[in-house]
Amino acid sequence: MAGSKIQALWNHPAGPKTIHFWAPTFKWGISIANVADFSKPPEQISYPHQITVAISGVIWSRYSTIIIPKNWNLVGVNATMAGTGIYQLTRKIRQDYFSEAQEAVAKE
Repeated sequence: MAGSKIQALWNHPAGPKTIHFWAPTFKWGISIANVADFSKPPEQISYPHQITVAISGVIWSRYSTIIIPKNWNLVGVNATMAGTGIYQLTRKIRQDYFSEAQEAVAKE
């Protein structure tokens, strides 16, 4: 049974013998780097970079669900990119726009 599943993956149109497998696999590096940056202070987060990561993830996640053959590796990496980009943007926005309001309330 496991052999037939491996054989099916190997022969899949988006399997390891094609660029449709390797391109999203290497794209995971962007998401991994973004997760590693979660420990960075919000001051060091770049709006243009994170907006690009988030929008790219959203657009390509949608595209990956409508192409044939379905490439779940591509869906997963792009959904992760969108999620990490949105999370980083949330951290940056909270630090830039809401931390001053909280400091002002704390001083009163």
